Amino acid sequence: MPRPLRVAIVGSGPAGIYAADALLKSEVAAEPGVSIDIFERMPAPFGLIRYGVAPDHPRIKGIITALHQVLDKPQIRLFGNVDYGTDIGLDDLRAFYDGVIFATGATADRALSLPGIDLDGSYGAADFVSWYDGHPDVPRTWPLEAEKVAVLGVGNVALDVARILAKTADELLPTEIPANVHEGLKANRAKEIHVFGRRGPAQAKFSPMELRELDHSPNIEVIVDPEDIDYDEGSITTRRGNKQADMVAKTLENWAIRDAGDRPHKLFLHFFESPVEVLGEDGKVVGLRTERTELDGTGNVKGTGTFNTWDVGAVYRAVGYLSDKLPKLPWDIDSGTVPDEGGRVVQETGEHLQSTYVTGWIRRGPIGLIGHTKGDANETVKNLLEDYAGGRLHTPTTPEPEAVDGFLAERDIRFTTWDGWYKLDAAEKALGEPEGRERVKIVEREDMLRASGA
Repeated sequence: MPRPLRVAIVGSGPAGIYAADALLKSEVAAEPGVSIDIFERMPAPFGLIRYGVAPDHPRIKGIITALHQVLDKPQIRLFGNVDYGTDIGLDDLRAFYDGVIFATGATADRALSLPGIDLDGSYGAADFVSWYDGHPDVPRTWPLEAEKVAVLGVGNVALDVARILAKTADELLPTEIPANVHEGLKANRAKEIHVFGRRGPAQAKFSPMELRELDHSPNIEVIVDPEDIDYDEGSITTRRGNKQADMVAKTLENWAIRDAGDRPHKLFLHFFESPVEVLGEDGKVVGLRTERTELDGTGNVKGTGTFNTWDVGAVYRAVGYLSDKLPKLPWDIDSGTVPDEGGRVVQETGEHLQSTYVTGWIRRGPIGLIGHTKGDANETVKNLLEDYAGGRLHTPTTPEPEAVDGFLAERDIRFTTWDGWYKLDAAEKALGEPEGRERVKIVEREDMLRASGA
C-alpha cells in the first residue's frame, strides 16, 4: 500500500494553514492520503493573527476559530518553537518530506528613505505592533512620552497604530493585552495623533470597517480637513470601480463636514501631505516636514513646492511589511519575496527548485487582506499536487513521521505541539477569568513553553 504524501509547511499563519486545508480537501487526501507537519518559530500558532492584529479587533481574530478547525485534523502535526534556518534546514526537510511549502509571511518594517528617519523617536509600525501584541522577542517597554505623534501611511496598519496610541489604557484593558502593555499604555502621553497620506481620500488603503471604527471610541475625535477632500478624473474612476474605495471616501467626506466635538484625544487624518524629512534636535524627533501635493488627473499626485512643518515628538512609519530572507532559497531583493511561478520556487537559472513551494506574503508581498491568502494557497497546492502526480517530486530518505521527532530530540530542540497550544490557550484564559476578560496573553517565551508543556 503506498504511503501518504508527506508535506512540510513552514509557518502557521493563515497562509500556511490555508495550504494545509487545501491539501486535506484534495483527492490525494482520500488516496493515498496526506500527512502534514507545520513548523512554526513561535511557541504558539496563527502568525500575524496572534502577533499582527490589534487586540481591539475581536472580529478579525475570530478567524482563529476557522483555522482551529483545520489544525484539529488528525493528518496535521504542529511543531512550534522550531526556527527554520536555525533548528532545521532545507536539506533536513527534504529528508523527511516529499514537498515543502514556505508560508513565513512578513513581519519586519519596510524601510523608508527620509532624512532623519533614524532619529530617536522614529519607529517602525511593525515593531510597535509586536510590542502591544505581546510578541516574546521584543522589549517589554515602549517609549510613549510624545504628546503629538505622526503616523506615516494610509493603510489598516497605520489605523491600528493611530487608534492604539489614541485610546486610553483602560479602553484596551478588556482585550487580551498583557499586563506590561497595559502599564505602558497608562503612561502614554499622546493627545494628538496625525496620520499622513501623500495622495487623496480615493487612494487611501483603509478598509471601510476599520476606518469607521476609529470614530467609535468615546475618547477619540477624528478630524478631517475639508480642503483634503478632492478628486480628479482618476479618483472618480477609482470610486466608480471600487466599492470599498467609495465607502472610505464617503466616510471621510462626512467627517470633513461635521462640527468638531469635544472628545479629549484628537486624531487627524491628513491627505495630500508627502513626508520629506523627520526633524530632529540633539538626536531626537522634534517635528515632521511635508510637501503639499495635488492630483495630476490620473489619481497620482505631484508636488506643489509648498511645505508644512508639524510639531510632533514621535514618528511611526506604516509603509508596509517586509519578509525575512530564507536560507537556501532564491531571493528578490527589490520585492522582498521568493521568486516563483504559480507557487513553485524559481532559481536564478529559471528552473524550478524541486519540491519547494511558497504561498502568502513571502510569495507575493504584504498585500491584500487575510481572505486573499486562501486563493494563493489553493494555487500553490494545485501545482504541488500536479508535480506529485507527474512524478516530479523528490523522494525523501526518511519519510516516517517519527523520524522528525527523533531529529528534534537528538538536537535537544524544545518544541510545542497542537495539544500544547490547547494547554497554553487554557492558561491564558485562566489568567483573564478573574478580571472578566476572555484571556490575558502570556508574553515570555519561557513561560509560553512551560504552559505548553514543551
